This record gives sequence, C-alpha cells and structure tokens, in this order.
Amino acid sequence: MAGPAGERRWTRSVTALLVTSFCTSSASLMAVTALGKQVFDLTGEELSLGLLGLAEFAPAALLVFVSGPVADRFDRRRVVSIAAAGEAACGLALAWYAASGRDAVGPIFALVVAFGVARAFIAPSARSLPADVVTPEDLPWLVARNSITFQAALIAGPVSGGMLYALDPRAPFLAMAGLLLVATVTIQLVSVRPFARRAVPAPGASAGPGRSRPSVREAMEGLRVIRDQPILLGVISLDLFAVLFGGAVALLPAIAEDRLGVGAVGFGWLRAAGGIGAALVTIVLARRPIRRHVGRVLLLVVGAFGLFTIVLGLTRSFAVAFVAMAALTGFDAVSVFIRGTLVPLVVTADTRGRVLAVENVFIGASNELGAFESGVAGQLLGTSAAVVLGGIATIAVAGTWWVVFPALRNTDRFPTSIATEVGGRGRAGGPPVEEPLAE
Repeated sequence: MAGPAGERRWTRSVTALLVTSFCTSSASLMAVTALGKQVFDLTGEELSLGLLGLAEFAPAALLVFVSGPVADRFDRRRVVSIAAAGEAACGLALAWYAASGRDAVGPIFALVVAFGVARAFIAPSARSLPADVVTPEDLPWLVARNSITFQAALIAGPVSGGMLYALDPRAPFLAMAGLLLVATVTIQLVSVRPFARRAVPAPGASAGPGRSRPSVREAMEGLRVIRDQPILLGVISLDLFAVLFGGAVALLPAIAEDRLGVGAVGFGWLRAAGGIGAALVTIVLARRPIRRHVGRVLLLVVGAFGLFTIVLGLTRSFAVAFVAMAALTGFDAVSVFIRGTLVPLVVTADTRGRVLAVENVFIGASNELGAFESGVAGQLLGTSAAVVLGGIATIAVAGTWWVVFPALRNTDRFPTSIATEVGGRGRAGGPPVEEPLAE
C-alpha cells in the first residue's frame, strides 16, 4: 500500500467495504424503523417495543460462542455474504406478512428473531474486516470514514423507512431486501491483507496447515481477553451500562405519537435527527481525529449523552426533540469512534472475531436489551419518566466508571504498534502494545 496517503488509503477494497457497510446498516435501520411503527400501531403498547428489541438481541447472546469462532476460522467476507442473504430472506418474509393484512404480532417477532440470528454472524465478521484491510496506522482513518458511512445510513435508513411505510407497509421491507442483496455482492470485492487469509489456530494449538477442531476454550477466549485487559473491560462495559439505561431511542415511536403528535414521516425524521447530528460530528472526526486524552473524552461524552437524553424525555416540542436527538447521537458518535478504533488495536488478529462477538453482545445488550428495559419502564412509569430516569442513570454510570477504571480514564493515545498478526503476542503472552497507552 505504497504511495501518497490518499492513494494508499482509498482502494477498491476500502470502497467496497464502505458500500457494504452502508447497505447493511441502512437495511437494518430501515427495518427497525418500520417494525417499530408497525408493532406500535398494532398494539399501542410501549412494552411491545421493548420486546421487539429483546427479540433481536437474544440470538446474539445465545450464539456468541459460535459466531466469534466462525469469524476467526472462516473467510469473514463469506460469512458476511451468507448472513446478509439470510437477512434479505427475512425482509421478503416481512413484506409478505405486511401484505397479508394480519394483525398478530407473534409472526413478526419470530421473523425478527431469525433476522437477529443472521445479524449475530454479520456483526463480529464485518467489524473485524477494517483491521484486516488496512494497517494499524491507517485504521483510525478507516474507522472515521466507516463511521461517516454508518451515520449516512442512520439518516437514510430511518427517513426512507418511515416514508416508505407511510406509502405502503410492504415497501421498506422490500427495499431492505434489495440493499442486503447488493451487500452480498460488494463484500466479495474486498481484499484482505495476507495474514488475514491464514487458517486461525485455536488457542494453545500449533499453527499447522489445517484448521484445528473448535473447542470450548477457543469459544471462551474472547471473554478471557476482555477480562484480562482493564481498558477493554472498561470500554465495553461502559457502553453496556450507559446505553442500557439510556435507550430512549426505543421509545421514539411512543414519544413521536403521544408527546409530539407526529405521524410516521415525523417519526422517521426524528430518528434521522440522530444520524444528522452523528454525521456532522463524524465528519469533524474524519478531519481532526481525537489523538490525546481518549479515555477522558470517552467518559465525558457518555455523560453528555445522558444529559441530552434527559432533555428528550422532558420536551413536548418537536424542534427541541430533534435537536436533543442530534446532540445525544453526536456525542455517541465520538464514543463509537473511540471504541471502534481502540478495541481492534488492542487484540490480536487471531482472537479479534471472538472479542468482537462478545462486544457485539454487550452492544446488543445496551441497545436491544436497553430497548426492552426502556419499554418495561415506559409501560410502568410512563414514557417521559422512563427516558429521564434513563438519562440520569447514564450520567451516574459515566461518573462511576471514571472512578472504577483508572486505566481507561488515563488512556492518552491510541496504540500505534500492535501485535495484530496471527501468532503475535496476545494478552496471555504479554502486553500487546509496544508503546504505552496511558500517560
């Protein structure tokens, strides 16, 4: 990858990877928007929105010790392609059910579970690929642009999902299937660096020419790596608990309908406000990435996320709610950038899929399980009280982690020289970085 920086970084593989990311993310967000509106229209209950998130999260939790080893042992591009095809099939089934005119939500939840199974395999493989495509030095550059792509999807997916649902309940699910089929093709155009094509040995096994048999120890390796590195444990658990309590986005259909008085199109724009705010912040990060005090910045932006969650829960103005959504997701974009850069750089390539599979469960717990928690709280306390209390809890989590995880708080820079190659030293063999992370 020689040549000037722009030529070195912008390759066919990078472009194909970003196109794949946009298609899969847009499709998922389009489906989530349409499903939230559909289920709330059918039931009128906040609890149903929480159960919808739980149905999507459960497969990732149940399959974590399968999806991680799969991401490490097989071609990650092929795993993404097959899983995206499975998601497309779920989209077609959801379109058929929407056309049937039936009002039972059971089949919808069953299809969401099937969608969650495919998503459980996509997540660790897709999130491992950026570190397979570029060098560690270029990874922050790619993470920033991947974040911009995701934020573009965060705008396009909800807006198009809400508009298409208003036109025809089948339309967003058909569009979702089309985007995912495109992703099954574009992911095949991604080329990975040579080390990422090697067969990955199980922990403790010799790196022979063939793959060793999967083992329970191999499946559990992701948990062990996270447990043994305080920075990893702090970063991942912070996301789990902060967004678990601050999952106000799950209640947006109820906020839009009951507090703001807007329909499907207004709801779609309210969700898209998050993408707009996050996109603006991510563009700034792409031009001026965070280089110093990354741990303290992470904890502070999580606290700010909680503050604007409180604003969202208190307001009855659509304009204020729009700004609050843009602000809280803008701060979340900073958190995503830091976590998305730091986590792949402090684990070795041969354990990355397993670590990211575990992290995916934590992220799923913070999002989908957080949606369930918000739905239950909304049903018991009311929408406004649930959102406000969630924001307060998020601020409390950021303050607690500031004290409990000094290694995270004192993390100054992203590592620049990491044992990322297969067979490199992981945590079990010694510290994976050659340059100190903390001040």
